[in-house]
Amino acid sequence: MRAFSFGLCAALGLAGLGLFPAVVARAAADRGCPPDMVRVREFCVDRYEVVTVDKRSGSALSPYYAPDARLVSAVYDQWLNERRSVGPDAAREFSLPELPEVQRRRQDYTAMAVSRAGQVPQGYLSYPLAKLVCERAGKRLCSEAEWVTACKGETGRKFPYGERFEQGLCNVYRPIHPATVLHGWASYGHRDPRLNLINEPSVGPLLRATGATPTCASRWGNDRIFDTVGNIDEWVEEQMFLGGFYARSTREGCESKVSSHAPAYYDYSTGTRCCRARDP
Repeated sequence: MRAFSFGLCAALGLAGLGLFPAVVARAAADRGCPPDMVRVREFCVDRYEVVTVDKRSGSALSPYYAPDARLVSAVYDQWLNERRSVGPDAAREFSLPELPEVQRRRQDYTAMAVSRAGQVPQGYLSYPLAKLVCERAGKRLCSEAEWVTACKGETGRKFPYGERFEQGLCNVYRPIHPATVLHGWASYGHRDPRLNLINEPSVGPLLRATGATPTCASRWGNDRIFDTVGNIDEWVEEQMFLGGFYARSTREGCESKVSSHAPAYYDYSTGTRCCRARDP
């Protein structure tokens, strides 16, 4: 798979980051939360934005397509042809990301959310899909109040890192829009599977691996929740998405929200993270 940067193809290079030692995960479990979640008062929140796997086999699903066989087929067929007719010449030569074997060979895979460091987060989630992948993991979507509380950290700050917006501390308000790079127009083709493969020259991928922005971490005790602001928008139970994605021009931090889309809406920028009740 290749990453595209203004006509330049480069390796995406998203190796596992190993950001959290096992002792932190064990501490979370000791406080009534699974190892992949952080305790926030009386509930648990995923430490990272979700990626998806096939529940039966555990095989990873592609983060560049909606994790639904019917939607994958429609989008793949559309962009296999359309990529050759829109955007600059170099962009037209940029191929679609390959599908994992489980999605190429099977139509009955069952997408489930997992929370892991160093992974490309799952985009292309509608509200119903976001809700479903969390429920299949024995979790649920966070409420808006839970999500905002988790994002603001123990000290209740507007941003994970403080009270004032600081460019670059979270992966948001990037100067490049991937649809402009591929299509010449920021408002076109938001289900193109290639969008989250775009690189900013000398900086790296627009969409970063989970946990790859340590300056954007909400602190809860000795634990941290990563990327609530920026990277990818996150659906919550109230059928809106929060936090902003990497190219959204927002300085609202934990208070950023988009509530203008129908629940069925999805594109490259929409993902989620899950919540659940804390064990007694």
